[in-house]
Amino acid sequence: MAADLFPSPHPTPSPHCVEDELAWLRLLRSRRVGVATFFKLLSEHGSAQNALDALPDIAGAAGVRDYQPCPMAVAEEEMRRGKAAGATLVFHGQDIYPEQLTQITDAPPFFWAMGDTTHLSRPMIALVGARNASSLGLRMARKLAAELTKDGFMVVSGLARGIDTAAHQAALDHGPTLAVMPGGVDLIYPPENADLAGNITENGVRIAEHPIGMSPQARHFPQRNRIISGLSQAVVVVEAAAKSGTMITARNALDQGREVLAVPGHPFDARAAGCNMLIRDGATLVRHADDVFDAVRGAFAQPFPTDSRQYAPIGRIHPLPRNRRAVCKRPQSCTTKYWRVWAPVLWLKIN
Repeated sequence: MAADLFPSPHPTPSPHCVEDELAWLRLLRSRRVGVATFFKLLSEHGSAQNALDALPDIAGAAGVRDYQPCPMAVAEEEMRRGKAAGATLVFHGQDIYPEQLTQITDAPPFFWAMGDTTHLSRPMIALVGARNASSLGLRMARKLAAELTKDGFMVVSGLARGIDTAAHQAALDHGPTLAVMPGGVDLIYPPENADLAGNITENGVRIAEHPIGMSPQARHFPQRNRIISGLSQAVVVVEAAAKSGTMITARNALDQGREVLAVPGHPFDARAAGCNMLIRDGATLVRHADDVFDAVRGAFAQPFPTDSRQYAPIGRIHPLPRNRRAVCKRPQSCTTKYWRVWAPVLWLKIN
């Protein structure tokens, strides 16, 4: 068996009973507790319940008076609403938690899922792009989604208008697809995709890290995008403006060590500006699905075995990928550039 070159940054045991699940839920839903703080508290205190007991003293030491963790009644109500909606909580450390997602530093401690959670073990590729997509962009998204699904990959996207919708629809004709929701998993956004969301629940899976019933807010979309790229072995950008949520997903993918690929567009089309920038900066140019297959297989040491729990490892094992310098918006010092680009390669050589 190949060595685990990139172990999970959060090797935390999953909850073992309903009380543990409620403690995890309460801890993450507590005020001023985000993903990083959650895992730090869990590591320092050994369990979510111990962390909850210590939270008031920790907050007091930081100058926050009268701090109270998330009440038990709030967590129980969320569990009740999730069960009523037909959703399932998937916890970090469980077998059904996607292995790819465990490798990112800000992986959600848990998320709600609606649909067949066995699909979460499939190899995934993200297809993302513009909401106001062109007809050619929509055709390309459909073609790529269909061919990727036929080849055994599960297409991941965000159920948004445009490219996301086209990718989900085409994938469903040949297999399951996964939609990452920006708010609660039970609330459909945009509303016109309600039928599509229902089809995904029946033939794929929808997931969301936010509480049941929470309406999507602007801050949820970048958070959603990191999960889309974190789930995937590669992110294919079909159309994207230079400043867009799609480019945020591409930057997340680069930071997470994923392959980034882009479909080129006309220089005069603003919807293709982001894709053309990515290609200029080293992203793999995509003409058809074979380009995606070649890039993914070239990024990993071994082909995908038939065992669904032993897909190719996360880390890159080939020399410096060409797209590591893509979409760097801020100037960096030579030292920063050196360690960001070459540290993974040096680590592999040393080990």
